[in-house]
Amino acid sequence: MRVKYAVIFERAQSNWAAYVPDLPGCMTTGRTLEETQLNIREAIEGHLETLREFGDPIPEPSSLAGEVEVTPAA
Repeated sequence: MRVKYAVIFERAQSNWAAYVPDLPGCMTTGRTLEETQLNIREAIEGHLETLREFGDPIPEPSSLAGEVEVTPAA
């Protein structure tokens, strides 16, 4: 069974960071967005595997990420 978790990507001055709201503590960084995308996939897989190993429940995805376009005030 495959599930999709929302991932938040944030750009910093010299790298990228990503975290998963539905999996507290599941986060990573990378030099590029592409590297960070690969790293967060591995982080999610590892996080879920650890939960299973300890017999903890796997959280159902419940967060959504989206964009809202606005016009900045002048």
